Amino acid sequence: MAIGKRLRGAMASTGLGIGLGMGVGLGIGLGLSISPGQALELRGATYFTKPPWSVDLISYQTYTYQTRPEYFFRVTLDPAAGAPLGGLTISQTRGVDRDFAYSVDRTTAFLGGTPRREGPKIPVQASFDQASRTFTIRFPEPVQPGNTVTVVLRPWTNPGLADTYLFAVNAFPAGPNPSPSSLGYGTLRIYNFGETN
Repeated sequence: MAIGKRLRGAMASTGLGIGLGMGVGLGIGLGLSISPGQALELRGATYFTKPPWSVDLISYQTYTYQTRPEYFFRVTLDPAAGAPLGGLTISQTRGVDRDFAYSVDRTTAFLGGTPRREGPKIPVQASFDQASRTFTIRFPEPVQPGNTVTVVLRPWTNPGLADTYLFAVNAFPAGPNPSPSSLGYGTLRIYNFGETN
């Protein structure tokens, strides 16, 4: 099932963390053995055995209307994640400007490195839904456990209104019917020119 469809299904449930915890608990209760490096598959769905749990958002352009900014979303996969990273969803959940446009076809990703000293680039497929302000990111070559991946989103300009912008990020394991893991929120503070950041 597509990542976008899985996300909608997950959001309709009572909670991502509870669902995963119940799934793992049920697996143990049924006597399923999960060895390190092996993805957990339960009732046809794929889970991380040790999911990523946080995301860092870095941007060096933090003023309203700055042109061609870059937003770096950095995610680290534990060596014992149990499954490669197949994709992410990134959704703007807070911020008064909900109309600033992205150059979706300029989305890139790289392994390791830092925003100012990028590691090797990897293939990435990106789509953006304006109504929900959600990016769906897919890695045709899934990111293996133990690696750090950075996805770079490129708006045409920064938001036109100063505010604290929040982006909810979910990670999806590579495998059939992937179950998302919430990574929390990336925070982007946008200032008016002349304000101290």
